Amino acid sequence: MPRRNDKTEAEWSVYSQRFATSLRSARQRAGLSQEDVAYRAGLTRYTYQKYEKGESRPGSPANPTLRTVLALSQVLGTSLADLVPGDAPDLRSR
Repeated sequence: MPRRNDKTEAEWSVYSQRFATSLRSARQRAGLSQEDVAYRAGLTRYTYQKYEKGESRPGSPANPTLRTVLALSQVLGTSLADLVPGDAPDLRSR
């Protein structure tokens, strides 16, 4: 199994922060609290707060499931394309 390298991990961390910013902006535009979004998307408030911080676990970049991202986009009334930032890092094995 190929190992992830430090450069890829750093790029993913930056990308996760961009996702967090996008998520927070969409929530604010929708006029919802973090608790409202979490409840409607079937998440705990703690988990949702972590995603808005760009984390999945403390010190680990966010990596929500596709199902979670889709639920968030539906709750926030935005498209996946608007929620998920473009210019994703290259995650193929190197």
